[in-house]
Amino acid sequence: MAEIALELDIAAPRPVVLAALTTHDGLTSWWTTEVQREGEVLLLDVPGDPEPYRLRREPTGPDRVVWTNAGAFPPHWAGTWISWDLTERPDERGDPGHRTRLLLRHGGWQPGSEEGVPLVAGTWAQLLVRLKDYAQSGRAQPLFTKGGHHHAP
Repeated sequence: MAEIALELDIAAPRPVVLAALTTHDGLTSWWTTEVQREGEVLLLDVPGDPEPYRLRREPTGPDRVVWTNAGAFPPHWAGTWISWDLTERPDERGDPGHRTRLLLRHGGWQPGSEEGVPLVAGTWAQLLVRLKDYAQSGRAQPLFTKGGHHHAP
């Protein structure tokens, strides 16, 4: 079964990265400007797509965020889950808590849906660059905006 796994180091403390993954302001700063919630379900609207992505946030601790697909769109995401593992890393001087290693995994792809994995992996790579930039600089640059796809990093 296919699984996407991407890892990167971010020069920001774990709570900053966690907030980027769990708060409205965080998500709208790197993913899409159109984020809503229905309880624990995130609705992420991507311009041009017929309906929002629906991701249910599962209960976890401060070092992990897990979302499960909770909608019918996109069809190839049926049964998938997304996990974000955060690990504090020392900075260049060895001081703890100033850097975060982030491991993104997107798995649970059903047989026959694997053909969409390369495109999804490429989009995750673009999103992670924006997440890293936002966590490090505080500058919002979501990949998707109401006017369409935002190209400039």
